[in-house]
Amino acid sequence: MSADEGRWNWLLVPGGPGLGSESLRGLAVAAGLPGSVWLVDLPGDGSNRAGPRIPARPYSRWPDVLAEAARELDDVVMVGHSTGGMFLLSVPELEQELAGMALVGSAPHAGWRPHFARWAETHPIPAVETAAQAYAAGPDDRTLRALTLAAAPWSFTPDGLAEGRALLAELPYCQSAVAWADAHFDEDYRAGWAPRTLPTLVVGGALDRVVDQGVWHDAGDFDRPNVLRRTIERAGHFPWIENPAAVREAFADLTAMLH
Repeated sequence: MSADEGRWNWLLVPGGPGLGSESLRGLAVAAGLPGSVWLVDLPGDGSNRAGPRIPARPYSRWPDVLAEAARELDDVVMVGHSTGGMFLLSVPELEQELAGMALVGSAPHAGWRPHFARWAETHPIPAVETAAQAYAAGPDDRTLRALTLAAAPWSFTPDGLAEGRALLAELPYCQSAVAWADAHFDEDYRAGWAPRTLPTLVVGGALDRVVDQGVWHDAGDFDRPNVLRRTIERAGHFPWIENPAAVREAFADLTAMLH
């Protein structure tokens, strides 16, 4: 995406899956990352869905291909948003490949899923029910996009909703990646490693209704001096939308630890 003064290579991995890495452009800008910033789509996701280097069965290499990406550059700091962060925690080899890591609106296990289901049930959105029915009847990129836009009020605060909807409207969507994760990853996910010495930032919105950040409270393996915990006030699942200044401060703390 860009290169600034600094030695670090920041690899930003999007959530969803099914959302393109374009979803993290705003995060890269808000965080003020020193060095080079790379927006990373795994094979078969986002915009990375064609070309000679995309395997015939791209999901067979998920998420282990992240270790391969980390080996391509020096001084790599990986940043995973939502499911992207969960992918990072599913690849123990990354501990030896990274200079640092940030987990934004992510979780150490799948315990966030029943919590979100209960919250969504008590905060229904009529448009979501209609879009969900259309998606179930014909799951494809178009109906996935419509469903994601309908559910936007769950991901953003009222103050950030207009900007959040504009962000979601511009993204590529990949329904086949969603289907793969639903069948092979989401329900049974649990972190395969915790950073023992790796400088790590765990950051999320105080009002994140999608991935409840309270799930970190019982993640004892992440209670270490090398793990920074930061809560972004007045922010939802994409905290850089509502409170970019606090996000920048959190990443500045991580950068100081890297140095």
